[in-house]
Amino acid sequence: MRTPGVTILVLAAAAVLSAGCGMQLRGRIDLSPQMRAPYLEAPDRYTPLYAELVVALEAAGARLAPSREAASAVIHLHADETGREVLSVSARNTPQEYEVFYTVEYSVTAGGEELLPRQSRTVAREYAYDDRAVLAKQHEERRLREALARELAAIVARRLAAL
Repeated sequence: MRTPGVTILVLAAAAVLSAGCGMQLRGRIDLSPQMRAPYLEAPDRYTPLYAELVVALEAAGARLAPSREAASAVIHLHADETGREVLSVSARNTPQEYEVFYTVEYSVTAGGEELLPRQSRTVAREYAYDDRAVLAKQHEERRLREALARELAAIVARRLAAL
């Protein structure tokens, strides 16, 4: 049995070691002043990625501009696509595993100057499929797409913070 003093010493040593290696928790993203009032331009404003990107930008302190003219920068979403592919099939030729993917292509301009050239990011997850639980698997796939959109929005927000 450990004494309380030993437990405190072990916890203090772990805290010092983790701080000494440069590890930090991901905190709030700080955007540059140029990205404080961006306009988000997208062909479709009703996708999970668009909604998650709005949330991520607002959480980082940005206030989205109502128009391109009022914006400090314009974030162009060129592609916002999701889909799935069959990874494996059973002996009866029915799908057993799928991969769900989400892709975004984006760029950033400000005052006619290209701040960030067109970039593409894709994230994917796989899941097992069971044809006896079709509704549950459709729900799982929808949740995976939402999670992928959240992940992509965080990736884009971190990239915008680096500008």
